[in-house]
Formats: sequence, structure tokens, C-alpha cells
Amino acid sequence: MSAPSRSGSQVVDFEAYVAERRPALLRWARAVAGDPHTAEDLLQASLVRVLPRWGSIREGAAADAYVRRTITRQYVSWQREPRRREVVSAWLPEPPTSTPDLTDPRDAREVWGLVLALPARQRAAVALRFYEQLSVAETAEVLGCSTGTVKSNTSRGLAALRRLAADTALAG
Repeated sequence: MSAPSRSGSQVVDFEAYVAERRPALLRWARAVAGDPHTAEDLLQASLVRVLPRWGSIREGAAADAYVRRTITRQYVSWQREPRRREVVSAWLPEPPTSTPDLTDPRDAREVWGLVLALPARQRAAVALRFYEQLSVAETAEVLGCSTGTVKSNTSRGLAALRRLAADTALAG
């Protein structure tokens, strides 16, 4: 089966884009997936889905939002598959046993472990807002939802993180 015909410049533009933006896209995929190995797979699968539609992206600035949205939607799609549900719980870390000091890089990893325990939409909102430092409007565009939904998911995610942090402090 032959590949669909694409102009050579589109493929070159796509390759240059991926070469330049791959680290940032991989960070986003890891923030969404919570696991570096799944993030690699997620990024690869998303890029495969984006390539045939690459020529329809009119503005270069929209490319990041388009790819991030594809990564997010691909992850949500994967989570709906029954075989993925069992795997997700296997890699979730045990909650930390003490209140984290965010100035210590080891404690920052513990906070990331708490972020991983959030539901997918809350985790995505928190990761975009605080790890990727996107605005509410940019986060809404990436997630394909309203700004109000971003605000409520971020608020609920932060509240859940506070509860998780308090629970782990009490357990320790």
C-alpha cells in the first residue's frame, strides 16, 4: 500500500517542526500521561495522526495547540480502552509519607506523584497551568473546552492535591 501523496515541503516542514518542538511536546505528553514510557508512545501515536493533516494547519502558531490537543485526545481515547484501565493503576506510585518541601527536587517528584493521582482532566488542567505555564485561555484551547471548564478543573485539581498532601502528611 503506497503512502498518500504529500508535497515534499510539507514533510520537510513537519520534520523540522518535530525536531524543534519534540522536547516540549514530550514534556506535555508526560504531563498528560504521567509516565515517560507511555508519553513516548503517546507522542509518537499523536504525531502519526497529525502528519496527514499537517497541510491544513494555516498558521504556524496553531501547530502547538493542534498537536497538544491531539496528544490529549489520544490519551483520553486510550484510557477508554478496557485493556488500558488495568495498566494505569499498576504504575501509580505510593503516596508520599511526609509533607513535601517544594524547594527540594526530591519533594518536587513527590508532588508530581500526587498530580498523577488526579483524574485525567484535572491532571491535564493542572499540568498545563502550572507545569507548562499556559494561561487559562491557552489551556482551554489545548483541551478543547471553555475557560470556565479549565478554571473548575484546575480548582478541583488543586483542592484534591491539597487533600492528598494533607492525607500523606497525616499518614507519615
